Amino acid sequence: MNAHGSRLTGITKDLWAHWQQTKDYWRDERAVEFERKYMDELMITVDRTVGIIEQLDKLLTKIRKDCE
Repeated sequence: MNAHGSRLTGITKDLWAHWQQTKDYWRDERAVEFERKYMDELMITVDRTVGIIEQLDKLLTKIRKDCE
């Protein structure tokens, strides 16, 4: 599970880096709106999701230990 959380984090960081490059060329109100509406929300959602994945990983580890 943690590998998936790490991969999600890495992919999101790559996307954010590409977005930062895009902002060098796209500098109007629509770009600001896009960032606020989509990119910021994506970052918040990914952070929450990775936290939940970490919790699930801990729970699964505990379940495995309890079943041994």
